[in-house]
Amino acid sequence: MVMATPEAEPELFADYHRGAVASYERFGVSDALDSDRAQCADDTGLFWALTDVDGRVVGGVRAKGPLRSADDSHAVVEWAGQAGESEVREMINERVPNGILEMKAAWLAKDPTGGRHRAKMIARSGFHAMAIFDVDFCMATTAAHILEQWRSSGGVVAAIPATPYPNERYQTQMMWWDRRTFAAHGESDQIEAIIREMTQVRRSLQPGRAGLVGAATPHRSAHERSWPQRGNLQTMGDLATA
Repeated sequence: MVMATPEAEPELFADYHRGAVASYERFGVSDALDSDRAQCADDTGLFWALTDVDGRVVGGVRAKGPLRSADDSHAVVEWAGQAGESEVREMINERVPNGILEMKAAWLAKDPTGGRHRAKMIARSGFHAMAIFDVDFCMATTAAHILEQWRSSGGVVAAIPATPYPNERYQTQMMWWDRRTFAAHGESDQIEAIIREMTQVRRSLQPGRAGLVGAATPHRSAHERSWPQRGNLQTMGDLATA
């Protein structure tokens, strides 16, 4: 697993985005993904790419944020005009002061041997970004069966009505990860991996260390917080392995 900014790894991001587009097309939900790579890159704080032993990208996910308000989130588009829209806005806005990242466009290539391990790597990826940006929350919206796969890392499905997004064939739900309480909800092997990988990220932020760099900031309100600038973030390779 490699974590980077689109600016630091433009070719890798292109491979990740190309795979995401193909995956969404295969499931007939292309409208749920920004097919314009440049626009998608501009909207991406960090992305993760999974590669096989031959260096081919076989999956990934990206993070949008940290969000400044509910209007920054794509979730409000997904619940627009649906039951639960006001709750979605309320949940996001009340968490903004502690920091929120929105995980988007997760995909995995079909692989009968490594699919389960790779899915678990994707499920815990948001915690790497929490360590970098010093935020408490990650959020994702997707079909219910996908969220079930992500429960392993301590995510909790929000108690709001599902929305028929991107179309009536799907019942999209919202999941939240809280880095202060995830250990009470996740699987033991995932908890151990999350703690280990967050420690690795924090070490990489220390002055003089190679890897992904950018000064983490203490918890402050969203108005006072100074987020690490994307231009200061480089690449961290081999963050996690299956």
